[in-house]
Amino acid sequence: MLKIEDITYNVEGRPLFEGASATIPTGHKVGLVGRNGAGKTTLFRLIRGELALEGGSITLPQRARIGGVAQEVPSSETSLIDTVLQADTERASLMAEAETAQDPHRIAEIQARLADIDAWSAEGRAASILKGLGFDAEQQLMPCSAFSGGWRMRVALAGVLFAQPDYLLLDEPTNYLDLEGALWLESYLQKYPHTVLIISHDRGLLNRAVQGILHLDNRKLTYWQGGYDQFARQMAERRAVLQAEAKKVEARRAHLQSFVDRFKAKASKAVQAQSRVKMLEKLTPITAPEDAKKVVFTFPAPEELAPPIINLDGAAVGYGGPLILKKLNLRIDQDDRIALLGRNGEGKSTLSKLLAGKLQPAEGKFSRSTKLRIGYFAQHQVDELHLDETPLQHIMRLRPTEGQPKLRARLAGFGLMADQADTVVARLSGGQKARLSLLLATIDAPHLLILDEPTNHLDIESREALVDALTEYPGAVILVSHDMHLLGLVADRLWLVKGGAVTPYTEDLEAYRRQLLAGEDDVKIPAKPIEKKPKPSRDELLALKAEVRKCEDRLEKLNAMRDKLAKKLADPELYEDGRKGELDTWNRKYAEVMDALDKAEALWLSAQEKLELISA
Repeated sequence: MLKIEDITYNVEGRPLFEGASATIPTGHKVGLVGRNGAGKTTLFRLIRGELALEGGSITLPQRARIGGVAQEVPSSETSLIDTVLQADTERASLMAEAETAQDPHRIAEIQARLADIDAWSAEGRAASILKGLGFDAEQQLMPCSAFSGGWRMRVALAGVLFAQPDYLLLDEPTNYLDLEGALWLESYLQKYPHTVLIISHDRGLLNRAVQGILHLDNRKLTYWQGGYDQFARQMAERRAVLQAEAKKVEARRAHLQSFVDRFKAKASKAVQAQSRVKMLEKLTPITAPEDAKKVVFTFPAPEELAPPIINLDGAAVGYGGPLILKKLNLRIDQDDRIALLGRNGEGKSTLSKLLAGKLQPAEGKFSRSTKLRIGYFAQHQVDELHLDETPLQHIMRLRPTEGQPKLRARLAGFGLMADQADTVVARLSGGQKARLSLLLATIDAPHLLILDEPTNHLDIESREALVDALTEYPGAVILVSHDMHLLGLVADRLWLVKGGAVTPYTEDLEAYRRQLLAGEDDVKIPAKPIEKKPKPSRDELLALKAEVRKCEDRLEKLNAMRDKLAKKLADPELYEDGRKGELDTWNRKYAEVMDALDKAEALWLSAQEKLELISA
């Protein structure tokens, strides 16, 4: 097992760990979570022995192999398959020695060891891993130099997975994977035969691929059984209990202090006052844990345009050579939330660029609203920010006539406060750069927002804030992401990009996940292309919209009632002796409101589905 005992470590005088301890059982899959800058990557470096502890110890079983993804695979002429095979250094060494060994006993030892480590099936295993991460058989024979840095990172990941170290340490591995690759990795890790520690902000991965959560907070480590959602619920419950307890202790302290202040000068009460002073000294204050810092994105709202905002009729697109996508019959309205599914190379980014106006159709008709504004976010745009300029300078270029207070308010609306606004981009974190790029993409209040992998480098709180912002945003959204949690909460339509066509995927994301893991050929593609949506009658549309609004109003009122009851139940005085009957009454009322909420949500979902069907 991995034992972390009472460790202490500082960076430039700032303590990252103070007496932190944790035990990770052998063979467990564990997600390491904590706020950005808390020290998660530093902990990995301490485990690997790359940094020296200032106190405490980290112990591993003897001869345990620790593996992680290198920063980048060199741009060599070695093929992908050979690069992965070389990652198992023992096998590579034995294979090389087998070529030159002369001693019969040594030859027998080498062959026995090669059999023990299943060396003869190595090429098949390496090819299977590369395929899962998006490389076809032809690409596996190509040299590493033929691929960009992001693709070479996949090769590095394939190498460490193939080597199967006893302790596999992965730091945000899905940042350079697409949805299909992320789902494959999730499935692979579930079956991985050794211990895994993974730093990730991918909620789906942390729910399905791990058995426990190691939480780094306030320089301490706490191990929680179960996936991320279970951890989040336990943390919320713990926070509520501690907050209630803290209120009770604070009320008791205030009462004692009031007595001392009133009677400490009176001789007749001096003994009692002194007694209360001693009680106060023994009454240790309880510090309630802070709620996670509120993270926000504030997207400006566009005016409403008449539908459709985009219409494609028999369109085709490519890059001057063979066409990538053909026979596109697509319609987008301003209330659409569409997720693009499909493996890398099938054309998701090509379709995004066509819709964004960055590519022109080679065939067919492409009409768009004359007043249409489009916001486009892609990961490469984060890399193209001006490293020597501040976020404030970036938006001053776009809004030269706006005053600094308004510009700074725009930055604050994306979580870039005063310090970050005046810091050059080169010194910002990956998440802060992504926030700036999202601000630049949405500054003109676009009617259509195209997001290509927007969650890379965003922590869990920021991803939840992005979900909230997209839910409130009154424009259309086209979304490409490996984060199934985000897709599931935002998208209400799925388009599958495959084989040069774009077709509606009529099942849900969970079905897509199952079909992908069962094999690419099992993914169902409807025979018909996306049809233009028939326009519903005005009366039908108005009636259904009114029904949805009515349901939303009821949900809002019930949510307000629930919040009031929750506040009442958080009152520490309610839990004092002699008030059990009152507590039972409030708990019953709370249960009744929650039941009503469930029913109201079901009615709202039914009305929403009818509206979507008539609008689809």
